[in-house]
Formats: sequence, C-alpha cells, structure tokens
Amino acid sequence: QELPLSTEEPQPEKPQTEAPTAEALPVRGVLGELRVSSVTPSSVQLHWSVPQGSFDSFMLQYRDAHGQPQALPIDGGSHSVTVPGLSPSRRYRFHLYGLQGGKRIDRVSIDTVTGEAEASEGPLPSEEPQQKPKTDSTTSDALLVQAVLGEPTVSSVTPSSVQLHWSVPTGSFDSFMLQYRDAHGQPQALPIDGGSRSVTVSGLSPSHRYHFHLYGIHRGKRIDHVSIYGITDKPEESPSPSEEPPTEDNQPEHSQTEVSLVRAVLGELRVSSVTPDSVGLQWSVPEGSFDSFVLQYRDAHGQPQALPIHGGSRSVVVP
Repeated sequence: QELPLSTEEPQPEKPQTEAPTAEALPVRGVLGELRVSSVTPSSVQLHWSVPQGSFDSFMLQYRDAHGQPQALPIDGGSHSVTVPGLSPSRRYRFHLYGLQGGKRIDRVSIDTVTGEAEASEGPLPSEEPQQKPKTDSTTSDALLVQAVLGEPTVSSVTPSSVQLHWSVPTGSFDSFMLQYRDAHGQPQALPIDGGSRSVTVSGLSPSHRYHFHLYGIHRGKRIDHVSIYGITDKPEESPSPSEEPPTEDNQPEHSQTEVSLVRAVLGELRVSSVTPDSVGLQWSVPEGSFDSFVLQYRDAHGQPQALPIHGGSRSVVVP
C-alpha cells in the first residue's frame, strides 16, 4: 500500500527496500509455456514447466460445453494433466494458475480444439472388407493390453467404511474411478489418483452389502474394470454401564479400542483461502497418523461429493 504513495523523490530508501522484496516473490515460482501434448474427441492432455522455483499446487480453469466454469486442482509436483469429459470438435480455453500459500502467483493460458467425433467408424462394423476399423481395433487392443487392473481385495471393514486394495500388473493408468450405490440406492463416484493402490470408502451404513466397481482411466477413457462385494460390520454395541465387571475377555478389547482411538487424532480444520469458486482447507494430526482422508460435502445442487486425500496431506483446495 505504501508503494503508490512513495512518489516523492527525496525518499529513495523506502522504494529500494520494498522493491527487492516484491520482486523476489514472482521469481520464486514461475510457470513455463503451457502446451497441448495430445487431443481426443473427449479429452485434452496439457504439459507445462516450472523454470524457476516451485508451487504448492496448480489450478486449471476452463468453461465446459455448456459455458459452466470448471476448476481442476493439480498436485504441485505434477507437470501434466489430462482433462476428460470434453465435447468433440469444440474450442476450449485453459488457464493454469500456480499457487503458493493459497495465493495465485503466476498464470499461463492456451486455446485448443478437441478432435472430431469418430462417428463414421462406429456404425459400420458389418462392412468387414474395410481395413480402417481393423487398424483402429488393434490400436485399442494395444491400449487394453498396456494397462490391466488386478483383482481387488477387501483389506479392512468397519461398520461405516470399507478399505479396498488392487494392483496394476501391466502398464499404468492416469487415474481410477470407484463407483457404488449407497444404502439409499443413490450412485456414488469416488475419483482416485493414478498412483494409488488402495482407497478407504467411508460414510457407509453398518451390516450393508455394497458392490464396488473400479475403473482404470487412460486419457479420459475407461480402459479396464473390476468389481468386488464388501459387507460392512455390525454396529458396535456398547456394554450397559450396570455391567461394569464383565468377563475379562471383554476388557482387553475395550482397552484396545481406546488405544486405537488415541493413536490417531485430527486437529482443528480451518479455512486457509477463499475464492469465488474454491475453498482452501488445512488441518493437523497432533497424534498418530492416518492412511488417508475423505472430505465430504454437498455441492450447490445438494448432491453429495467425496474427495479422497492422501494420508500425508495436511491441506486441500476444493474447486
């Protein structure tokens, strides 16, 4: 606030002290050119560099085919992202922001057009003599072989959560999507990072059977799919207070539960930054540690949303 007022020439010292500080901030994190590395009818892959400094995270913003603003939070260590769910033959403008301490430090933009819809190839499977579909099918077969999902397993169950594990014996995926129906029959979708091999699904109902579908996603397309059933535990019945001297068998279990509760404790959840279309949250873990976190909330239309977070994280930006 003092910089615009320091127009009087007899005070050279103040601008000199403040200018280096202001100039040091942009140098700390600088975004390189944003470029398009691949395009399909429904997705765009973007790459960028960080020639100087580093960023805590990135935020990619654009408008979808209906003109609605979309925001995609990206980890600070990433230098590429695949934007799925786009419309074919449409021009999009992408804005990439570099964030430090919850503030936008730098920004780069790019325009690109998605590929044309492959309408001519789909309706003609009966015409065998054509060679184009054969070439395309071998290409898609190669993609399927390249990335394969292993059989999922249920590793732990509580009355309100199920933990799932899986493997990727061949290739790799950009991301995963876990889909299931809740106790009321409403469909739920949980996006998962491509490097993850486990997820904890929380907010479930006790003694309920769930059918989980895990999809492996590559360049915005579902490449492989595996399913598994999981049944949540019965609700824990707390012993009546009148029966204080129960059998000794129950006493160790009770103390074990107390120990596990003390072992991992969440600190206060606070808001670190706010924009018109996002909120930055921070928290602490004063005791113990967690495998992962799940942030749940309802969007502007009242639809439940769930955001999985890595166990080592202590902050998240909700776009």
